Amino acid sequence: MIVPVRHAVLRSPSFLTLAPCLDWIVVNPLSYLNGPPLNVSVCGTRTIRSTSQRPTRRRGFTLLELLLVLSILVVIGGIVLVNIGGAQTEANVNVTKTQLDSLKNNIEMYRIRMNSLPETLEQLRDGPSDSAKQAKWVAPIINEIPTDAWGNSLVYTLNGNEYEIRSGGIDGQINTDDDVVVKGS
Repeated sequence: MIVPVRHAVLRSPSFLTLAPCLDWIVVNPLSYLNGPPLNVSVCGTRTIRSTSQRPTRRRGFTLLELLLVLSILVVIGGIVLVNIGGAQTEANVNVTKTQLDSLKNNIEMYRIRMNSLPETLEQLRDGPSDSAKQAKWVAPIINEIPTDAWGNSLVYTLNGNEYEIRSGGIDGQINTDDDVVVKGS
């Protein structure tokens, strides 16, 4: 049925469709029974066909898209983990250097009080073993003997008027390339 545009009442956009020439409109009330409506408009000698199908919407992601995103996240996570691991090792080395520098300051304080270097690190806590120096001992310089950032004991070596405090580093082995060393005289 073809109805002039001036008499048509547009109630639903899928029920009535305007033709491009705007002279006539085709009303197809049975279009809902046979699927999407097909509207035909006659303008002069031209016949124009149009469908009012709406584009279909995608409702989710494909498996390929999900796997691609997951693989990208795994790669990024791996890069971040490697960088954090390297930062942790560097932080442990810096903490150990700070502890050794603090211990060096404590040894210098012992030298000022006792007029000599301690024979062991325990003397910073317990006092000198010599009874003559024991009279000068006032109070402990440190409360406990520190360890390095990896939980390993520190090695104190006294050689005359020079000393060395050494940490085994990340591998815990003394005299390897990763040792952290502070020297004093």
